[in-house]
Amino acid sequence: MVKGKKTIYFCQNCGYESGKWMGQCPGCKEWNTFVEETVSKTERASTRGRREEKSPVTLSDISLEDESRISSGMKELDRVLGGGIVRGSLVLVGGDPGIGKSTILLQVCKNLTDQKRKVLYISGEESLAQIKMRAKRIGEFGESLYLLCETNLDLIRKAIEKMRPEVVVIDSIQTMYQEDISSAPGSVSQVRESTSILMQIAKGMNITIFIVGHVTKEGVVAGPRVLEHMVDTVLYFEGDRHAVYRILRGVKNRFGSTNEIGVFEMRTEGLAEVENPSEFMLNGRPDDASGSVVACSMEGTRPILIEIQALICQSNLGIPRRTAAGTDYNRVNLLMAVLEKRAGIQLSSCDAYINIAGGIKMNEPAIDLGIILAIVSSYKDKVIDEKTIVFGEVGLSGEVRAISMAEQRIMEAKKLGFKRVIYPKVCENERTKIEGIELVGVANVREAIRAIL
Repeated sequence: MVKGKKTIYFCQNCGYESGKWMGQCPGCKEWNTFVEETVSKTERASTRGRREEKSPVTLSDISLEDESRISSGMKELDRVLGGGIVRGSLVLVGGDPGIGKSTILLQVCKNLTDQKRKVLYISGEESLAQIKMRAKRIGEFGESLYLLCETNLDLIRKAIEKMRPEVVVIDSIQTMYQEDISSAPGSVSQVRESTSILMQIAKGMNITIFIVGHVTKEGVVAGPRVLEHMVDTVLYFEGDRHAVYRILRGVKNRFGSTNEIGVFEMRTEGLAEVENPSEFMLNGRPDDASGSVVACSMEGTRPILIEIQALICQSNLGIPRRTAAGTDYNRVNLLMAVLEKRAGIQLSSCDAYINIAGGIKMNEPAIDLGIILAIVSSYKDKVIDEKTIVFGEVGLSGEVRAISMAEQRIMEAKKLGFKRVIYPKVCENERTKIEGIELVGVANVREAIRAIL
């Protein structure tokens, strides 16, 4: 072994260090997560940087600027971020290859340059010519956008200190490296130390930094899980890269809610905002088809109408097949058991396929009633009126339980032209009088089935 270097084992999940390989990580209790890496003894010095001595201050001495957030120029992104870009924050954007991570950040750069803000876009994966080819599709950029193709963090730090931009984009963190660390770019130690340096730059210079992170086949950002703990905000792009829609979801946000989502449509000129996701998700809904019902789910403060589809048919297998796309598989099995026990519908010999149209993923309990009625509609081959919407949580006793923000869901349904709402009876006292739409409160699944079929 080269003098001055040693081998250390890192946990890919939490970043725990060990001098020997272990089957189970003592930190996060995960199995088979340790990887071997060769590091230098001077590695730790790289994260110290040049830091000034600071004195503690009281909370009353700290003043907040009036303009604490910067608009990204995209309402959907601002919604997910909690109202805009926070100065001095570190934002991680993850997603599958080709999903649109680099595209949306380049569009944000364009919007910021239109506001005459200085932006630095640093790419470790594309050449300057390739970035310009992509930028030409998006539109005309202002003169305050600067591009840099570099992967050495020491040179990147110097460029940022010299330029003092307001926003920096790093594309991607897996290509960045620190010279003092002997391991290859993208390794656990390189990703962790690179993020630590970028965090120091963001906090010390009050610069907002966006980091692009690739995801593994399990759908999590590649590298140690501690990466997500270090940043202020974690955003994930969801959706099939071959489809036109994209969903941006916040899974961590120190400056806002993590329940909000942004919906985008992929076009030739980039990502376009979908201001009315409910109408977008219901496009192409079939007429007079059994096993289809519209339900309403809340994503943060936004009601979204979705189409739930079910296909129930006799099984030729010894063990019937169950498939769920867009919702929790175990929840579907639970609801089918409730139907058998509480409504007397025998599904034990039937294959069941449940799908949320549009590819969106929803796990809110309020869609339980929609799943149940879609199953019954397909089983009995009865069509549910297309102007009817349902929502409500279903318990193991077959009761339809209360859900939050029932009035907002009803108003969204009315806005899109629905005439009838099937919802929990216990929510009747919480709503105000809403004209122009029929409200049917149900106490259990039997009442819901009688009301809709």
